[in-house]
Amino acid sequence: MKEGNSLIALPQQLVEGNIKAAEGKAAMPFWRMALLGVFAGMFIAGGAAASSAAMHAVGNVGLARFIGGCIFPVGLMMIVFIGGELFTGDCMMIMGCIHRKYPAVTMLRVLAIVWLANLIGAVAVAAMAYGSGQYDYTSGLLGAYTIKVALAKVSVSFPAAFISGIMCNVFVCGAVLMASAAKDIAGKVWAIFFPIMAFVVSGYEHCVANMYYVPAGIFALFDNTYKSAAIEQYGFTLKELDKLNWGNYFLHSAIPVTLGNIVGGMVFVAVPLYVIHRKNIIKSEAGN
Repeated sequence: MKEGNSLIALPQQLVEGNIKAAEGKAAMPFWRMALLGVFAGMFIAGGAAASSAAMHAVGNVGLARFIGGCIFPVGLMMIVFIGGELFTGDCMMIMGCIHRKYPAVTMLRVLAIVWLANLIGAVAVAAMAYGSGQYDYTSGLLGAYTIKVALAKVSVSFPAAFISGIMCNVFVCGAVLMASAAKDIAGKVWAIFFPIMAFVVSGYEHCVANMYYVPAGIFALFDNTYKSAAIEQYGFTLKELDKLNWGNYFLHSAIPVTLGNIVGGMVFVAVPLYVIHRKNIIKSEAGN
């Protein structure tokens, strides 16, 4: 693999490119960062909604997850090709922070803005999916399935959600880095597809995807048709359905999964990569 004409970037170049891109994010004005964050939330939510529509009537869990895994990656593809700031990928800004390109407070500011903007974009898509009548598919079964998925996500224990979040962002950050390594569209598509498919099939927790899944289930509960279908199809009780609310979303999903995603992206991917290539990066910068 020759460095000059290679079809992919070398690992050290990925770290250097990520640090350079993070410098741009650190200097980006609020309004632009917020709009790009909304875009990313919408794109991830769109992929989540489409994967749920494809999965909802498939009885075999493994097959259903495989189908969902084949569709869900479209969200990250749209972010890479159109533009967007995704919280999970932006966790790798820790590289530039420890390389002293910007202070930690700047990184935290970016992450906070992007997280909130992702939430706005994802909830907007959830509301529009509900309003579009999409959940009427299969006599309301998609609406019931949407409730089922949301209820499952607010019922995960804190430790399990946290660890699942770690595993998820190892794959997501890997997909982001692999996409930046590829130098043509086809290469970027496949670089994104397989890691994202792997995390979906594995059932790991992604905080931005859950910004769609859980609000979508809450919205679906507004319709008695979907609520009744959830009770009939999945045997839920009204008491169980009462657990699906905004408070439990933040307490049992948003907080532990976000923390897990942060640890996965920073501690398990970004920091080790930076440590591995730090000396060579410093030499490269000194040579320039």
